[in-house]
Amino acid sequence: MTLLVVHAAATLLLGGLIWTIQLVHYPLMDGVGEASFRQYHERHTRRMTWLVAPLMPIELVTSALLLFSPPASVPPVLPWVGFGLVLCIWAATALLAVPAHRRLAEGFDPAVHARLVRGNWLRTIAWSVRGVLALWMLVAQRAA
Repeated sequence: MTLLVVHAAATLLLGGLIWTIQLVHYPLMDGVGEASFRQYHERHTRRMTWLVAPLMPIELVTSALLLFSPPASVPPVLPWVGFGLVLCIWAATALLAVPAHRRLAEGFDPAVHARLVRGNWLRTIAWSVRGVLALWMLVAQRAA
């Protein structure tokens, strides 16, 4: 049960964070202004790192552990789907978000910003589905 709770906590925290980023932080970037954008972006990424740096590895590890020791009451497909979504999130982070942020660290670029916002929907949806799966596993465990 502890594994599921830690897993769900990390997933739900990241899910809430990604919705905040998608609906608040990223859309506001285009209003910062060229003169202060680099400083704003550096502060944004530094502060976000403090949140995601511990949570994403916790989610990854607990998700992998659930593959090898799923609670008996949890349908076996749920940890596999959840782990697949974690891999999608990590891939989208590495292939879409990180390159966009590296480019934006040099200064605001409307095209890169638009790609970042569009591409981030993949992570937003994946974390939302993961949140539902994590809650589903908790409910299944609790009902057993």
